Amino acid sequence: MALAMIQEGAEPPHYCEGSARLQLGAGFFRPESRPARDFSVLLVRSLARQGPLQLLDLMAGCGIRSLRWGLEAQAAVIWANDADPDRLPLLEHNLAELPAGVERRCTTLTAQQLLAGCLQRQQRFELVDLDAFGCVSALLPLALEAVSFDGVLMLASTDGRSPTGHDRSAAVRRLGAAARAHPASWELALRLQLGTVARSAWALGRGIEPLLNFSEGRTFRTAVRLLRRPRPGEEANLGMLAHCHGCGDQQVQSLLQLRRWQPCGCPSPPVPPLAVSGPLWIGSLQHPATISTMLEQAALAPQTLAAEGERLLRRLMADPAATARCWPTEAIARALGLGQPPLAPLVTALQQQGFSAAASAVMAGQLRSEAPWPRILETARSVLAATAAK
Repeated sequence: MALAMIQEGAEPPHYCEGSARLQLGAGFFRPESRPARDFSVLLVRSLARQGPLQLLDLMAGCGIRSLRWGLEAQAAVIWANDADPDRLPLLEHNLAELPAGVERRCTTLTAQQLLAGCLQRQQRFELVDLDAFGCVSALLPLALEAVSFDGVLMLASTDGRSPTGHDRSAAVRRLGAAARAHPASWELALRLQLGTVARSAWALGRGIEPLLNFSEGRTFRTAVRLLRRPRPGEEANLGMLAHCHGCGDQQVQSLLQLRRWQPCGCPSPPVPPLAVSGPLWIGSLQHPATISTMLEQAALAPQTLAAEGERLLRRLMADPAATARCWPTEAIARALGLGQPPLAPLVTALQQQGFSAAASAVMAGQLRSEAPWPRILETARSVLAATAAK
């Protein structure tokens, strides 16, 4: 991955990624977002086993995703769109490098215009990529209508304040949910985003299957498979997450079984009160079987997946995130009034006691577990003592 040197009289600078070589132009582009682009290519390659694919790049920018889909993932039809008409010459120039057998279309419609037209024509795609600035909630119903059954919606939001509890009024407006400050803030944002996707899909009579959810703290990325109808019990994955800023305890409840919160470790009533966020997705965030297939596809085309993306995929596969209860090891140390417990031995110790436990793949240095909070603290104290004795 390298940007060509600019020389007087030479062709404009180009950027290389995977099998693609293209011009970036003057618009917004982040090389650091390559893992997300790699993952989209691998998802398309996985879907390609079902037959010819029609793909929609709603906010294409310079067209790098579309170009890589055509070069690396055997796409049959690619529609690349960007609302900025000044980008059209660059988009057409870059996508001229697509293989001859790939049908291509470049437009400069707003996302709303394009999706509304697709709805009128009943036109659907096996993958829709919605990589937006800000919150994507307003586009979700139309975007979901454009995804074929068993197809994939990939979306990205750069709205970091409202879903992480820093703008509670905006969270209510944009997500229809309460968002309170939480130590696993990136995961909170992803679960709120996924909960919004689920509610939009259910309102259309559809179901969803989360495939990937990840973030680097700036952009929150979600990939879901759209199902013809909700699976039995799927609605139980929507719920509320409570965190006590006093003792550190966390509780999760499904909306289907919502009841009084259980007492935490604070004096009754807790001071401060429990900070409750939701409704949000409380089920698994990752789909290990899909990630395994993506890694298999990457092995067949090594240039598709950079080392950083491979490391992230393997972390996500190791942590399906079946529970929303996560604590930084620093928070555990504060609750104990001791040093910071080493994460790997703490995970192992909890698993040996029969509790689910893992190192969070969403945020580094965080424990994920369904163990009771007092047991986590007791185990962390034992791990610290055993570490000190060595």
